[in-house]
Amino acid sequence: MRATFTHHQTAHCENGVASNLLRNQGLELNEPMVFGIGSGLFFVYLPFLKINHAPAVSYRPLPGQIFNRLANRLGIKIKRIKFSNKKKAQEVLEENLRNNIPTGLQVGVYHLNYFPDEYRFHFNAHNLVVFGKENGNFLISDPVMETTTLLTEEELERVRFAKGALAPKGQLYYPIYIPQNIDLAPAIKKAIKKTCNDMLAPVPIVGVRGIRMVGRAILKWPKKHGVKKANHYLGQIVRMQEEIGTGGGGFRFIYAAFLQQAAEILNNKQLEELSLEMMKIGDLWRDFAVNASRVYKKRSNQDNVYEALSAELIHIADLEEAFFKKLKKAI
Repeated sequence: MRATFTHHQTAHCENGVASNLLRNQGLELNEPMVFGIGSGLFFVYLPFLKINHAPAVSYRPLPGQIFNRLANRLGIKIKRIKFSNKKKAQEVLEENLRNNIPTGLQVGVYHLNYFPDEYRFHFNAHNLVVFGKENGNFLISDPVMETTTLLTEEELERVRFAKGALAPKGQLYYPIYIPQNIDLAPAIKKAIKKTCNDMLAPVPIVGVRGIRMVGRAILKWPKKHGVKKANHYLGQIVRMQEEIGTGGGGFRFIYAAFLQQAAEILNNKQLEELSLEMMKIGDLWRDFAVNASRVYKKRSNQDNVYEALSAELIHIADLEEAFFKKLKKAI
């Protein structure tokens, strides 16, 4: 059995699954629009929560929130189900496939055998689509991969019921209602205001204040934890930012594309100018990632490397604070 479905590659998994499921039902929303209307740009630093033995850093809201916000703002209804019973989880998935319903899943990354080894770590908020089952294998559309792939029943069950933080608990989801007429303009305005409020939130671990807190923490890590652990922490930031999590430069580039499209829909030239500014900030996130990776791979000849990285991140926070204040006024 194989549901009607077309695979499109995207930069980020939740954006990609949402976009692909909606396109499959005739609503053409590309990745930047999904990400922007879903208010996907976010930052939070959780030094008290360790993932892979390093402080948690997230560049996005909780898993599922991008799609949920998008749906709420456009009047779309999504069905989500979690399971405690593995057999029941597979039965419901197969019933969907028999009914021609491609289905989104939240899964753990570590046991996804088609991922390169360096991307496989204990992260349970990845998303993919199952669109069929043939010869005992499930047909998988992972939007960050170029082509579709296969997983056996055992392999899919393992990633659906991965243990640890953000355990997926077999969760599946799919749209059950899409309005015939959708007005993007009010949804875009509401989404931009939400993103601005999140990034300018008066909370020390959230938004631009959270980015500054990480910048200040980098200065302390070598003395407090030793160079080895400090470098491990840097590696975790880069991994979440530019590899598995997309969130630093990647999210800024996607958000810039969203602003460019929003400028046209809202007939607002200021958004187009801000889109270009966001691209430049994205470049700085990429520079930070490259410089941090040189440090933890011991390839940097620069003196005072931690001071330099700290200053880079605090500079980005300053630029983003000014940016989101301008964006808030532009709407």
